[in-house]
Amino acid sequence: RRMPPGSVETSLSGLINLVPELTDELLQRVDQPLKTEKDSKTGKTFILCDYNRDGDSYRSPWSNEYFPPLEDGFVPSEEVRKIEMVCNEVFDRYRHLYYEGGHSSVYCWDLDDGNFAACWLVRKDVENVRGLAEGAWNSIHVIECAAQSADKWEYKLTTTVIVSMKVDNEDVGLVDLSGSMTKQDQRVLSLNDDNTHISNMGKMIEDIELVIRNTIEGIYIQKTREVINGMRSANGPKNAQFKALIGELTGAVTSRGGASS
Repeated sequence: RRMPPGSVETSLSGLINLVPELTDELLQRVDQPLKTEKDSKTGKTFILCDYNRDGDSYRSPWSNEYFPPLEDGFVPSEEVRKIEMVCNEVFDRYRHLYYEGGHSSVYCWDLDDGNFAACWLVRKDVENVRGLAEGAWNSIHVIECAAQSADKWEYKLTTTVIVSMKVDNEDVGLVDLSGSMTKQDQRVLSLNDDNTHISNMGKMIEDIELVIRNTIEGIYIQKTREVINGMRSANGPKNAQFKALIGELTGAVTSRGGASS
């Protein structure tokens, strides 16, 4: 969790080579930057993750087929597949409006007792924008949906955002600002014609993404700016604090010297 996102894939590959019997558990527990692949049947791009993986093949949400081809790969039930198809259509529009690019995918699977779960993914790459050499935003939203009654469902959401930003220019040199954040939300919501599974899940995802974006911008980016300003500026706040501390220490030593004499 403390490792830079750019190093996760290499380290994870090394761990899998050391303990291959833990491959499935490591892939499920370790969040890594998302990758994409082309669905040759529909021509659309889909995102790869552990929730659409079966062996070395990945299922496309657009055609419901595996790439590379897999004969007996896991697929959701007909009812859950219908939810998945609508989720992808809605989330693709959301991604276009909010991210203005990138790729999105939604995968659904069945749970016990008629319940189901879904994973909503977004990957957006940024290059040469405002001095940014390269950057990427990866959102991973996993929701468990469980019926509480005929018209009440409980939604448990776990969201992980992985951000990487690399700046490389003459003014600041090479700076790599990367990290991840995980937040959770849990709600019991009504299920009816006006409040469907898709609208309930979508509202929770929109709310938690807003919280995470504000947290990253308001806390991490601003704090990093303060630290850099304090380090690089001759008259920065850190330098002023250091001078004040030196003055206090000098005064204390002087006073103690005077008292001793």
